[in-house]
Amino acid sequence: MIINDKLKVRTVAGENIVIMQSSDGSDMTRVVALNESALLLYNRLSGRNFEIDEVIQVLIGEYEVDEAEARKDAVAWVDEMKKNGLIL
Repeated sequence: MIINDKLKVRTVAGENIVIMQSSDGSDMTRVVALNESALLLYNRLSGRNFEIDEVIQVLIGEYEVDEAEARKDAVAWVDEMKKNGLIL
C-alpha cells in the first residue's frame, strides 16, 4: 500500500483535512478530516510502501494498546483511507 502522494493534508480552523478535487472535470470537491491518530499514521507512512503490520507497530508504539486492538484499528484505518482514495 502507499498513501496517495497527490493529496496533501492542510490545517484549516484547527482541523486536519485533505481536499480532493473531482478527477473527471465535474465541479465536485470532497473533504476528508483526519483525527489525531489518522494524521499520525498518514505522516509516518507517507512517501513509501507499507504493510498493515507497520500500521500496527506505529499504533502500539504511540498508544497504550495491545496487538489485537492495534490490528482492529489499523484495518479500520486502512479500509477508510482506501474508501476515500487516500491509500492506493
